[in-house]
Amino acid sequence: MEVKKNDEIKKINRSLPPVGEEQRLCISVPEAARMLGVSRNFCYELVKQKQIPVIRFGKRILIPKIALEKLLEKGVTL
Repeated sequence: MEVKKNDEIKKINRSLPPVGEEQRLCISVPEAARMLGVSRNFCYELVKQKQIPVIRFGKRILIPKIALEKLLEKGVTL
């Protein structure tokens, strides 16, 4: 049963158009670090201190682009 579901998901994923960078709503912590010009470890520390808002999917940590943009617009000192 599980194998059949995985095959169905793979077929659906192949039929979807690729998502470009501008269409993605969230970015990973390493991507955010590159965008901010800080180290990956420092960015994870900011996430841990709740300085950067995140969405968690199990172990996966994603940062909404809009939240990061608003944070930068405010000019918050991290």
